[in-house]
Amino acid sequence: MSSTTQPEAPTLLSVDEAAAWCRISVGTLNHLRMHGRFAPAVRMGKLRYWLAEDLTAWIEAQREQP
Repeated sequence: MSSTTQPEAPTLLSVDEAAAWCRISVGTLNHLRMHGRFAPAVRMGKLRYWLAEDLTAWIEAQREQP
């Protein structure tokens, strides 16, 4: 019997979870997303989800330059 391990599925965050992760409101997240200024979402049907790595990269990109 072959024992193969499945790769771990990425953690997907809902709009509420993504907003909380970034410490912004859902309204701000949706505003930024609608204007193309937020991390790319993974769309599944009518719902959108975000990968934690994408949110972390987006946060890093928001850092002000000295």
